[in-house]
Amino acid sequence: MKRNSRRIFTAGLTLLLSTASLLAHHSAAATYDTSKPITLKGTVTKLEWMNPHVYYYIEVKDSDGSVTTWGIETSTPNSLYRAGWRKTDLKIGDIVTVQGASPARNGSNKAYGGTVFLPYGRKIFSGSAATDR
Repeated sequence: MKRNSRRIFTAGLTLLLSTASLLAHHSAAATYDTSKPITLKGTVTKLEWMNPHVYYYIEVKDSDGSVTTWGIETSTPNSLYRAGWRKTDLKIGDIVTVQGASPARNGSNKAYGGTVFLPYGRKIFSGSAATDR
């Protein structure tokens, strides 16, 4: 009896732990509005190169001179690496343009993906909320 209880407990715990990551992952298209692509130009202030997604933050100067920090979510580190990104491509202090990013549906200063134009002329694709699920 004790042996069966232990097996049932182990099976239940395994099932619970294996589904937790599925529940945590979300569709980018559900969070970001793919019908309203935006362009942002600003200075990179922070980089977070980690799973499940890479994030970087840029300070964007508005027309009135005020500065707003935008958080840009990209694809997974592995996807970016396969697309040609390297951790050293984006540096704090770089002035970049992000074209075609999908803004957050909730109106916050967050966006997903787009093409990043680096200061030395190279451009790199960082994911699309419409296709990256």
